[in-house]
Amino acid sequence: MPLMALRERLNVLVNSMFLEGLLDQQFRQLQMLQDASSPGFVAEVITLFCEDSERMLTELTKLLDQAVVDYQKVDAYVHQLKGSSSRCLSALNMVKHQYYSLRSKFDTMLQLEQRIQAYDSEQQN
Repeated sequence: MPLMALRERLNVLVNSMFLEGLLDQQFRQLQMLQDASSPGFVAEVITLFCEDSERMLTELTKLLDQAVVDYQKVDAYVHQLKGSSSRCLSALNMVKHQYYSLRSKFDTMLQLEQRIQAYDSEQQN
């Protein structure tokens, strides 16, 4: 796929994620930090975010599956992950669903970024 088509596809994906409320201005600021000296910066931050989020979701699931739930620990993880705590399993499932939707779109974004970088490298050689 030509470079322009890849970039257009990436822009369409990112714009749709903004419209869905999955991304906000902080993501735009993150994008502005990426430059020629660090072309994989956004991809690296997304990857770290996804790894941390999966770890936190796993821990939250374990905590909420206990017979006696330690809500202080749950609260700490939920605050890290979402910014507020509802202390219920249905909220966790909603966050999981939103996260996996976001993760899927981030995966597509990363693939497009990698293809664009590979195309750029080929063009420079």
